Amino acid sequence: MSDAKGALALLTALPPAKRLLADRGYDADWFRQVLDDKGIAACIPARRGRKKPARHDAVLYKQRHRIENLFARLKDWRRIATR
Repeated sequence: MSDAKGALALLTALPPAKRLLADRGYDADWFRQVLDDKGIAACIPARRGRKKPARHDAVLYKQRHRIENLFARLKDWRRIATR
């Protein structure tokens, strides 16, 4: 199941926000439309096979990726510390 289908259950609980940063798993036209209706700008890169790629802020997405990598490193250090 794609991530966008799982996000369907969480749409009603979304807090007020200006932007939503997500990975390619959330790239669906209906998901982007719901976010747009709520006034939330989507920063989601398009899937590779998409015929009309949606635009996203590459700089902002790169910052999201750096934060995700930070959490991965923290988890690695925790694993080392608990040995």
